[in-house]
Amino acid sequence: MKVMSPFILVIFGATGDLAQHKLLPALYSLYKEKQLGDTFYIVGFARRPLTDQEYSHMLGDELEVHKEEEWADFAKNIYYQQGNFDESDGYEALIKKLNGFDQKLGACILRLFYLATPPDHYENILKHLKETKLSEGCGPAFVKATAGEEVIARGKWTRLAIEKPFGKDLDTARELDKRLCEIFEEQQIYRVDHYLAKETVQNMIAFRFANSIFEPVWNAEHIDNVQITFAEKKGIGRRGKFFDGVGTLRDVAQNHLLQLLAAVAMEQPKSFTRESIRDARANAIKAIRKILPTDVSHFIMRGQYKGYLEEKDVDPHSQTDTYVAMKLFVDTDRFSGVPFYLRAGKAMEKDLVEIKIIFKQTCHLLFKEYGCPEIGNVLTIHIQPNEGIGMRVIAKTPGQTLSLSTVEMKFSYAEEFKNRKIDAYEKLLLDIITGDQMLFNRSDELDSSWELISGILKGWSLSDNFVGTYDVGASGPEEAKLLLEKDGKMWLD
Repeated sequence: MKVMSPFILVIFGATGDLAQHKLLPALYSLYKEKQLGDTFYIVGFARRPLTDQEYSHMLGDELEVHKEEEWADFAKNIYYQQGNFDESDGYEALIKKLNGFDQKLGACILRLFYLATPPDHYENILKHLKETKLSEGCGPAFVKATAGEEVIARGKWTRLAIEKPFGKDLDTARELDKRLCEIFEEQQIYRVDHYLAKETVQNMIAFRFANSIFEPVWNAEHIDNVQITFAEKKGIGRRGKFFDGVGTLRDVAQNHLLQLLAAVAMEQPKSFTRESIRDARANAIKAIRKILPTDVSHFIMRGQYKGYLEEKDVDPHSQTDTYVAMKLFVDTDRFSGVPFYLRAGKAMEKDLVEIKIIFKQTCHLLFKEYGCPEIGNVLTIHIQPNEGIGMRVIAKTPGQTLSLSTVEMKFSYAEEFKNRKIDAYEKLLLDIITGDQMLFNRSDELDSSWELISGILKGWSLSDNFVGTYDVGASGPEEAKLLLEKDGKMWLD
């Protein structure tokens, strides 16, 4: 994929971690691969007083690329606009800068606004985008149809990318969505969950529906349970001010975990098109059984790593969850009665993101007297750190007697495909620039996920719900095992 038309990318929060460590490295990588086209402008918008040269030099320092020949050429496309998110002066100056690019080319250039800021800045930025008409771009707001009516042409000149979290609960998520839709059309809005752009997550569709051996057994008749793990080795680090009061349920479960669940549970899309894929994903999330607040303790377990209360900017009496384990059901014919066990945590034993589909163990009559392994076939989708797919199968143990054990069959993306692997943010940025929304959340997906999460939050607020503790480097609280043990199951590592 290569961008063919000129574009302007304005990054709000240009001196923050997301911009410096994700967006700009991805853009530079795309540039080196000659995928950004010939004409583009990257404009950083932040509070620090910097010149264009000072900003590009700072980025070069961060990326350690000053000696690379391509960096000098790439840096010519980087600009900076100082401004406070809640004051109009910076936006007015930004308008002049963007208009100057249009005048230079003698045409209206597509404008992309990327909100790479903490969520508490969203309202101010959206307010000023609307009031200054930056949201409309330089083109006309209307075009004349052949019959003479006025047809809204919003979306032709501007797009908005916004990072999670999209709200703190159902009400705030709906309020944010309402605000977005007052300013932009749905086709202009790109709600970013970068895990949707992971190669392995995208491959789930091809893996399930292009391989005829899997689809017939992808159902409750053959699947015993599904386990999804999102483990991070590091703690909250310097994110205490943002994370405390938010927690893992909102920060990871509402988006990453539920999107991974949807990749497993979704029905076959009608076609490989943007809306068909998003319809299937949205329907899967909508089908997740809601949990009554009074029943939360039976299905959800939260924890906190030891030492969290001593972290910088954390309330010493905080009950914020750094770990959450969930037992969910997807009420569709395909997955009726199949438990989905999800867990996510910080300060865990290792970095690991994976999906395990555990098939029912039905030992064949031929082997009853010899004994079958307790756990049979397991399909593992490795998402991080080493993307790939593994299949646990049963085989005869070498030797003179007949005994059975399990062995792993593994496929690695890095080993099998030697071509350069595109980073998730590279893929997302290309899609935003070219106008492909397939890998971005739609408003109905978010509404369904927040409805589930808000019920859990309400359950926690109604009682002094137990918060288990766990050692740094552990696999989570011991109590999290009970979610599975009471069903006669266990977490598979």
